Amino acid sequence: MDSPYPGVETHPAEGCTFCEVIAGAQDLVYADEHVAAFLDIRPLFPGHLLVCPVDHVVTLDQLDAALVAPLFGLVQRATAAMATALGADGAFVANNNVISQSVHHLHVHVVPRRRKDGLRGFFWPRTGYDDAAHEADVAARLREALAS
Repeated sequence: MDSPYPGVETHPAEGCTFCEVIAGAQDLVYADEHVAAFLDIRPLFPGHLLVCPVDHVVTLDQLDAALVAPLFGLVQRATAAMATALGADGAFVANNNVISQSVHHLHVHVVPRRRKDGLRGFFWPRTGYDDAAHEADVAARLREALAS
C-alpha cells in the first residue's frame, strides 16, 4: 500500500481494518506520520474518536517507546477538542489490550462526555481484594515486574 504521507514509509498489516482506514486517509479526523484519529463507526456518543499509531501495532505493550508521546499527545489534544469543538464537559479515555479489543490494531477511545449523559462508571463489575495481605501480595508482584 502506498503511504498517504509523502516520504514516510508505513507498515500496514494485510486485512487490518484500521490499517485500511489509515491508508485510505479520506475519513481521518487527524493524521501525521506517526498517529491518526477517526470517528468510531459505533460511537458511544457523537464525536467518539479512535486514536491509533499509523504503523500496525496490536497492543499497547508492543508500541515502540518513541511512539508513546505522539500517541498520547494526540489523545490529550483530542480530549481538549471534545470541549472546544463539541461543547463536551469532559472525555472518557480507554484502551483494550487483547480482551474486548474488537480490532487487533492498537487504538485508544476518546469519548466526549456530558454531565448526566447516562454513561455510568466502568462497564464491568469491580472485584476487591480478599484482605490486606492479598492486596499487599498483588502490589509486590506488580512492583517487582515493573522494576525488571
